[in-house]
Amino acid sequence: MARTVRNPNLDSRDARGKLNAGVKHWGQSGELGLHIGYRRGPRGGTWYARRMANGAYVLTTLGAADDKTDADGDVVLSYRDALTKARAWWQRESRLELGLADQRSGPYTVAAACDDYLEHFRAKGAKSEYATKRTIEVHIRPVLGDRDANKLTMQQVRDWHRKLATAPKMVRTKQTAEKRATKAIDAKDPDAARSRRATANRVLTVLKAVLNHAWRERHISSDEAWRTVKPFPKVDAAVVRYLTDDECRRLVNTCDPDLRALVQGALMTGARYGELARLRVSDVNLDNGTVAIREAKGGKPRHVVLTDEGRELFTKLTTGRTGTETVFTHDDKTAWKASQQTRPLREACERVKIAPAIGFHVLRHTHASRLAMAGVPLGVIAAQLGHADTRITEKHYAHLAPSYVADTIRANFSRLNLAGENNVKPLRPTSER
Repeated sequence: MARTVRNPNLDSRDARGKLNAGVKHWGQSGELGLHIGYRRGPRGGTWYARRMANGAYVLTTLGAADDKTDADGDVVLSYRDALTKARAWWQRESRLELGLADQRSGPYTVAAACDDYLEHFRAKGAKSEYATKRTIEVHIRPVLGDRDANKLTMQQVRDWHRKLATAPKMVRTKQTAEKRATKAIDAKDPDAARSRRATANRVLTVLKAVLNHAWRERHISSDEAWRTVKPFPKVDAAVVRYLTDDECRRLVNTCDPDLRALVQGALMTGARYGELARLRVSDVNLDNGTVAIREAKGGKPRHVVLTDEGRELFTKLTTGRTGTETVFTHDDKTAWKASQQTRPLREACERVKIAPAIGFHVLRHTHASRLAMAGVPLGVIAAQLGHADTRITEKHYAHLAPSYVADTIRANFSRLNLAGENNVKPLRPTSER
């Protein structure tokens, strides 16, 4: 719900009764260039609104004031009602002025805001459209979709956010399943609780993006309902899992040939599953030892540097093949599709006793973790992984990098030899003295 801007001269009947009759009295509404006005006449007061357009004020009459009768929100308006109606007029006129006429009838709902945001998201060519749409369809639209976005309250958004943190976790199901499967969260597991709160924060970020877009487009008069809702603190602590060298070798050796090549490719490049699945032979440059990732998550292409071992792998995978062919394929030469790696990778982990079984993204973490532990600068690792800057890289891998402070302390703090024999003996019991 939009905030009510207090005005001691207008927001109560008693205050308005002390104003001079026949004169319009103006006050700020909270929106740029919009004012709420009141004029007291012999039969009662009238509400007005005005906005600046082309260097001059445009005036409209809102309705009768509730000086003598109770407000009904339509014909007779309280101060709050007049503010709401003025804002709606301001939004409508501003959009018409910008050539953004809205054909919708009825209140502007959160569902409509979601539709507008997804259209804007696609138009600007943003990545992760599927993930954003899924977040909206699963978490936002079912609960908040029918609500009038202009009447949304801070308490409603906060309650929705808190319930997300305790909701059961979604479990992957077949597309033909009639109902999404869920898994209850163990309330005694602090890491599970942290993870759900982190998920709730990510969904809140999407909701705020949806509503902020609607607010900038002047569909919503105020951003107060969601602007003041804060995410859960201290839940995004990086918990990075990576494979040891021995686990890498055992995993690669047990994989079927098609999956083996994919796993090796991930370990050699740190690329995501989708990036590897889309990789074509023409993207591999063996002369300078790089792989071009043309469709990255952040939308910015990058070149991944190959080691000698990585170059040997991609030489084997691309020799004698045309540039349009996909580098990584199944045994029947078909391309890898979404989620097809999940089950075979889990089964491979079970065979070599890697528990719990890893997801494909852990291979990316393994590539980056080995670089960090070898002392590679975090800026270089960020470039290899395609991070926009080093903040994400530092969050996940800085603790693995050799520390100047730690190395200096260990090199200069001499031994105290405290692990020798303890000469202190316990006293004999009183009965034995």
